[in-house]
Amino acid sequence: MPDKRPPRNPSCLSEEDYLSPESIPDTPQTRSASFRPAYADTDFLLRDELRPVRFQLELLKPELLMREQGITATIVVFGSTRISEPAEARCRLDQAQVAATTNPADADLARAVQIAERIAAKSHYYEQARELGRLITEESASGTGVSAVVNTGSGYGIMEAANRGAHDAGGKSIGLNIILPREQYPNAYVTPELCFQFQYFALRKMHFLLRAIALVVFPGGYGTLDELFETLTLIQTRKMKPLPVLLFGREYWQRIINFEALVEEGSIDQEEYELFQYVDTPEQAWNIINEFYSA
Repeated sequence: MPDKRPPRNPSCLSEEDYLSPESIPDTPQTRSASFRPAYADTDFLLRDELRPVRFQLELLKPELLMREQGITATIVVFGSTRISEPAEARCRLDQAQVAATTNPADADLARAVQIAERIAAKSHYYEQARELGRLITEESASGTGVSAVVNTGSGYGIMEAANRGAHDAGGKSIGLNIILPREQYPNAYVTPELCFQFQYFALRKMHFLLRAIALVVFPGGYGTLDELFETLTLIQTRKMKPLPVLLFGREYWQRIINFEALVEEGSIDQEEYELFQYVDTPEQAWNIINEFYSA
């Protein structure tokens, strides 16, 4: 049946026509940035005055999508991006040793060998984080203990290992990526529908803790320490309910931080020292988490 509608004429467009994108004429007015809808105007959204709106968006997007995915409880795994799996760590150590051999007088190359040796010595933590991710995911699916989804910072090293363990078990896992000057990209084992990117550390850390029922903190650097101490502070000040905070690798943590000295100096109380526990195996960590919630 032929179309009997009159030809499109700007002087007689309907309201529906005015709302359709193809009806918008190309004029200096419509090309102006001020004419763009606010939600489609990136330059406008990135203004300093719009920071509160961006905060809200970074809070709401992961919140709504995780809710739609049925995520109600997570076990957060923190740790260094620099602790790789043993084979890769050994390869990097070999490369550092070869470089140092070619120039024995270079102090920087000698130091690089020492650091590579230390990282290789810690590479077993990668395998333990992977096993923990697998254990959490399999046991959660079986219903024999608490039910939770692995949540990491989405990067490489320890975070990749935990996501990989969940992937090994055929389950989903979360990755909360952060935009950095030297770009950090999500590892290949994060569930794509649960892979988020943040501009603001504050909102990212909030999403680490909103659904957390436990934190397992593997050896790491500034970022790991920041996340650990913020969590301990929130529990200490009763801004969040107590939950298991497990420092994985007693030898590492007792060498890096003298928590006992904080008690001796009166900087924290003995009960605040007891807000965390040391663990050395995935099974030990999982048992402590289950015992905490079965009490």
